[in-house]
Amino acid sequence: MSIVIHHNPDCGTSRNVLDIIRQSGTEPVVIEYLQTGWTRPQLLALFAAADISPKQALRVSKSPAADLGLLAEDTTDEMILDAMLQHPILVNRPLVCSPKGTRMCRPSELVLDLLYRLPPGPLFKEDGEMILNAQGERVG
Repeated sequence: MSIVIHHNPDCGTSRNVLDIIRQSGTEPVVIEYLQTGWTRPQLLALFAAADISPKQALRVSKSPAADLGLLAEDTTDEMILDAMLQHPILVNRPLVCSPKGTRMCRPSELVLDLLYRLPPGPLFKEDGEMILNAQGERVG
């Protein structure tokens, strides 16, 4: 079973998702997209698989989206895609692909639906929030 995470190591949510995947006993393929960048076909395939539009995948906070004029109502998906290719940080993260599907894993516990085996509990996020209790049941 192969899992791929499009990861930003500076993002707490992305680090949480990577840790959850590893805690489940799977070592994912980690793509640090800020270093590798994106291609248009790659983004289109990821967004189609996750059933999201470029606008839904646009990272608004802590990104140049506003400065680039991407928050205007008349901004098209093509404009957003072009900007994402030039500024990889504009793609919200983490995007995770597994045989069970592709998903934008915000909040990080959304990755649990993509795993074949849940991590043993208890499991906590970096900020101390419990995701799984000691019995391995989801919390919240």
